[in-house]
Order: sequence, then structure tokens, then C-alpha cells
Amino acid sequence: MTNRPSDIMFSDSVKAVQEQLGSRRGYESMAERGGFQSELNAEVTAFIAQRDSFYLATASADGRPYIQHRGGPKGFLRVLDERTLGFADFRGNKQYISVGNLNENDRAFVFLMDYANRQRIKLWGRAEIVEDDPELVERLRIDGYDGKPERAFLFHVEAWDVNCPQHIVPRFSHEDIEPLRERIRALEAENLELRERLGKAPDASH
Repeated sequence: MTNRPSDIMFSDSVKAVQEQLGSRRGYESMAERGGFQSELNAEVTAFIAQRDSFYLATASADGRPYIQHRGGPKGFLRVLDERTLGFADFRGNKQYISVGNLNENDRAFVFLMDYANRQRIKLWGRAEIVEDDPELVERLRIDGYDGKPERAFLFHVEAWDVNCPQHIVPRFSHEDIEPLRERIRALEAENLELRERLGKAPDASH
């Protein structure tokens, strides 16, 4: 039975490749120093609270993988304690692939991206579907969202890691950009007013 988060992240096969390609010693040293963790700290909790989407990976009993995008208002993925995440499951396209996979294989993976700040966090664990717990579903309900939750998902964290920002292309949401657009419109209006006061017509090329 594994006791270290790094042993969950790195299977024997992964360790063998690391050994072959020269990175095993560094990762083993990192694991011995406590570089990989299983409990969510304040920084990761704050990161999760600001996410409006994430990717949930599951697999069938025979190992066929599936990745599902989940989205909602910021904070819809809740940190319930230092080892548990939860979110309400609303009716979608009724394929139920994630639900079916978890019914026969509870291993799961959560991938969180912050494109604007070029950060990403990976979480390994096991997921649990809770069908008949109105109190839990109510706790996970999204304020202002009219949909009715069908069930709750709990994700039990076994290990997590923060990736480097290399190759993450910054992307910004409408929420990020709209204040800048408002500021530009205000400055353009102010510029036009100043031009009119000075008796100068605006440049038709702009």
C-alpha cells in the first residue's frame, strides 16, 4: 500500500522511465523532502475558489479514459476540507460517462487552469457520487443558478502538484477584459472632449 503522494503520482512504470531518462533521483529527493503533498494548503484553496472551470478525468473498469469539462460561477468547486472537494452535478446531455465510470472505477483526476496568470494545478484522488444527501447537495448549490442538482460529486484528494508555467499561453475571460474596454471607452470620450475644447477635430483615421 502506498503511503506517499509521489507514489500515487508516479507508478512503477513512470519511475522506470524517470530512471532511464535521468530524472528519478531528483523526484525521489523531492518526495523525501515532502515536496509532494496530499492536503490542500491555503494557497491551493484560494486558487480553487477563483476557478470557474476545471477538467475531470475518469476511466472505465477496463481503463478507457474520459475527460469532462466542468464549468460554473467562481467557487462552484468547493473545498470542503483539506482532503475533499465537492461540486453539485446538474443535468446535462445525459450521457453520464463520468457517472458510469465512477460506478466501476473510483480513481479520478482533476486539472485546474488559470490561463491569465499561467498557473495550473493537478490533483490525483478518488471520486464518490452521492445520490441521496439533500443537505450535502444544498451545501454545494450555486447561488443564483436555476438548475436543479441531480447529485453531488466528492473528490478525495490523495496527491497534488503545481506545474511550471512553460508553454501556457495567457488567455483572458470577458470578465477580465470588460473593465479594460470600459476604461478605453472612457479615455476615448475624454480625449474627444479635450479635442473639442481645443477646437481640434478628431483624426478620421482612428
